[in-house]
Amino acid sequence: MENPLSWFTPRGYLHFDHPCDQLFVEKFVSDPANIAKHAFYPFIGFDVHSTKIAYNKVTNTIYLKDKVRPIAYAAHLDSQIYSYYSQNLSAMYEQKLNSLGLEANVLAFRKLQKGNIEFANEVFSAIRISGNCHVIALDIEKFFDKIDHEILKKEWCKLINQRRLPEDHFRVFESLSKHTKVNRYELFKKFNLSFHNPHKDRRMKRICNIVEFRKEVREAGLIKVNEQKYGIPQGSPISAFLSNLYLLDFDNLIVSEVSKVGGKYFRYCDDIFIIVPNDPDHYVNLAIDGIKKLGLTINESKKEIRKFYITPDGQRCDRPVQYLGFVFDGQKIVLRSASLARFSAKMKKGVWIAKSSMHKINAARAKRGQEPRKIYRKKIYERYSYIGKHNFISYGLKAAKTMDSDAIRKQLKPLWSRLQKEINLSEKKIRK
Repeated sequence: MENPLSWFTPRGYLHFDHPCDQLFVEKFVSDPANIAKHAFYPFIGFDVHSTKIAYNKVTNTIYLKDKVRPIAYAAHLDSQIYSYYSQNLSAMYEQKLNSLGLEANVLAFRKLQKGNIEFANEVFSAIRISGNCHVIALDIEKFFDKIDHEILKKEWCKLINQRRLPEDHFRVFESLSKHTKVNRYELFKKFNLSFHNPHKDRRMKRICNIVEFRKEVREAGLIKVNEQKYGIPQGSPISAFLSNLYLLDFDNLIVSEVSKVGGKYFRYCDDIFIIVPNDPDHYVNLAIDGIKKLGLTINESKKEIRKFYITPDGQRCDRPVQYLGFVFDGQKIVLRSASLARFSAKMKKGVWIAKSSMHKINAARAKRGQEPRKIYRKKIYERYSYIGKHNFISYGLKAAKTMDSDAIRKQLKPLWSRLQKEINLSEKKIRK
């Protein structure tokens, strides 16, 4: 049985209010009247930039693409409110999934005690079992940014079996639909906070008091309001659940249709995966139409349709299919080459940082007449080798074991020698 207070999560980041005491929060959120009149603080937002290796289908070339993901985090009490309502609504959602027979189709943002490795393995196993089949992979474009507020409210009402949202539920809904946001860079600059280490002053428990908030944040025009009739912040404790709720009718529609032909359907957040015996274009159009009715669009550049077929040598495909960071060709499962390339780049950068740090240390040691030291390898090994417990290598080894994939083990094997080579080259440069 789930802990009734498992929704409460202590949060240590700096925001407009103080971190919350559990007893106070429990009493506060349990009274709907408190929520109905609660004044939510603005979210603090920033963009996460990452470089992805992309493929241009037209020119048949690979290129680097800058991916920007907007993140927003709520104030401490606001986050606890979102967590509380998310847990209560999720319980109703799970009952709905079970009643519709969709519990095996929606993968993300549910307490299934599984991760990407297990989900991908289940999907690839479904392809193996299907034998001769067509596989469709679709991606919803800018999902959270395009969620229609009226549709979301309607689905929320249906879930709790009410014609209108109760005042407390409506207040939570309104704080997300008409959400306000403050840019983190501008905010930290205003209050002279370090962007990378805002807790530099250990006495700080909040960014500013209420008087400073009104004068230096609100009156200074730092608060931006979402004036659109769509879009919810990505990063609040309830946003992930609401994304699943928003697509409930769509999930039910696609499952109903593919089940008629013995097909399979899986959805992980905005990634849609369909397995059918034939006529893939029909199901692509079905998904596109269903998504369009929700005010969303399918990203054409990420659309994939693959054909798998049985030969005397086993299952084959016209082109391998990608899912959750893995690639499957009917015979073997491997890690995406882009993931390996990204890890190798991070590994080289990590060794370079360690070399630069040791160079400074040795410069100081030389002034004191001390012998130079070698690079500290322990932390490097923990981050970039099989010795570490929570890194890309350990993740890959777990995947190889779960998926029984020798191909993944072969991909990982050269990484140790590459790491040693980078360290040795760096140590030679230090000695020079």
